[in-house]
Order: sequence, then C-alpha cells, then structure tokens
Amino acid sequence: MKFGVITFPGSNCDQDMIYVLDTIMDYDVVNLWHKDTDLQEVDCVVLPGGFSYGDYLRSGAIAKMSPIMGSVIDFANNGGYVLGVCNGFQILTESGLLPGALRHNNSHKFICKNVFIKPISTSAGITADLDHNRGYKIPIAHGEGNYYCSNETLENLKANDQILFKYSNQSGDVNEADNPNGAIENIAGVCNEEKNVFGMMPHPERAADSELKNEDGLELFKSMINHMSIALT
Repeated sequence: MKFGVITFPGSNCDQDMIYVLDTIMDYDVVNLWHKDTDLQEVDCVVLPGGFSYGDYLRSGAIAKMSPIMGSVIDFANNGGYVLGVCNGFQILTESGLLPGALRHNNSHKFICKNVFIKPISTSAGITADLDHNRGYKIPIAHGEGNYYCSNETLENLKANDQILFKYSNQSGDVNEADNPNGAIENIAGVCNEEKNVFGMMPHPERAADSELKNEDGLELFKSMINHMSIALT
C-alpha cells in the first residue's frame, strides 16, 4: 500500500500525516509537492490540513488550481482513493470532488479542541469497521468547518449513505449542543457517491499515537486501509 501526501504552500499537517502512515503504520509514503503532476503510482492521495495559500479568497479556493489537482481529479474519477482532512476537505469541495461547502464557523472564531464524532455511513471504507454506537475523540482546528449543502444535496447524501461522521457526544448521541461550528445536521465528514473520496474536518492523524493517549484516529485509518486493500486486490 502506497500513500502520497500533498504539501501545498501553507500546509502544516503534512508531516503529521506522513508520520502516522509511515512511522506508526509502516506504509510506503511519498511527499508530493503541489506543483507535481506525477502521483508516483500511489494507491491513495492524502490532502492534509493547514492553511493552503493563507486561506485567501476562501479556504481551498486557490489550492484547487495547483497543478497537482488536475492529476488528483483524474485519479479520483478513475476510482483512485483520496482522503482530505480539514483544509484538504475544503480543497476537495472547492474542486468538485465532494459535494457541499465549508463556511465560517457560526461563532466566527477559530476552534481548536477535542470533539467526538459518530460514524454514520456503514458502506464507506473509512467508517465500515468502526463502532457506530459510540463517539470517537478526534481533535478539530479550523475557522471554516461549518459544512453546508442544499436540501437536495443533503437528501442525496442520506439516500446514498455518504455522510461519514456527525459531531456527537462520547456516547454517540447527536445533538446541537455538541455541534462545534454550526454544520448542517452536525455533519463532520462526507464521501462521494462512489465512496472512494473521503473528506472530514476533524484530524485523525492527531489522535493516532499512543504517546498522545488517544488512538481513536488510528481506527479510522485502519478501517479505510482494510477496505482499500480488499478493493485493490
């Protein structure tokens, strides 16, 4: 299994992602530069968190025009696996690979804290092996994480089992009190209809090391990789 982690100008979670996939999980990882067009035959492309291009215009609006994104879009449209975390999720929505948009938090403040997210989709690889009756403790760090989509898109997401995670409490109860940013129906992550492109605002790579006393994020990676392995064989 080979991963490619993209670095855009302003990325700040690329090395964290590489550390988890390479050092902790022992997979082959290459660091891709935003001006590259060759994805080096990776099995999965990861768009990490950060503030690509300083979040000017809108988060992800400039990064979507980076040369590498043409290759990522072609890769995804041909069935390749793509994961976008935080700013990576924003780039994927701006690029049209995922539905919806990420707006400013309803508090208009940057939020950095641990939250709980409940797995929703039972058919997407990143959630399929998780316990759907509990919340997973995963950190967030964003100013524009308020997921929004039209009512028609929302109904399609539900009908196609594309909602990956919702903000919840530790027990997995979804309620407005545990919605940190105003996201529609507490949505924390979605996938495309084909379920090979995943996007989420929380940072699983920041909850994947025993030294941090939290390995909930590692379970997400394990589930995704397990189902990728099955699909790629």
